[in-house]
Amino acid sequence: MEIMTLITAMLPIARRRLVTLDMVAPVTEAAKLLSAPNTNLVIACDSGGLMAGVLTKADIVNQISHCTGCGCVTAIADIMTRDIIKCCPEDKLRDIWEVMKNKALRQIPISDSHSRPVGLLDASDALQVLLKEVEYEEDLLRDYVMGIGYH
Repeated sequence: MEIMTLITAMLPIARRRLVTLDMVAPVTEAAKLLSAPNTNLVIACDSGGLMAGVLTKADIVNQISHCTGCGCVTAIADIMTRDIIKCCPEDKLRDIWEVMKNKALRQIPISDSHSRPVGLLDASDALQVLLKEVEYEEDLLRDYVMGIGYH
């Protein structure tokens, strides 16, 4: 019996990690958000609240090196990554973990069916849940082999 956690189970913590910003906001505003502890990704949204791109600390550092630091008026739309790798609440956590692992992503946006951001899945949170799944499966197998039966 394989346990399949869905992304929807991760939404409570993923909602707390979600940081969004209007895509016309200046890079300096994104830099302020990204300077907060445990904030590594900002989701840029269009005027309708739909995901338009993502922005990382590396994007900010790269841009600041080209302009005059806090005087930078470049909009995040000009430097964000528009090709968003995302997941949906109905996706299986194990499948999304494989995507994160293969693409070396620490975080991945979670969107609803209309492409509105609803959370940000962090690799450490996903890994904790997946490890608990494996431990539970091992317990089930051990109990079965020992003749105790299933839980």
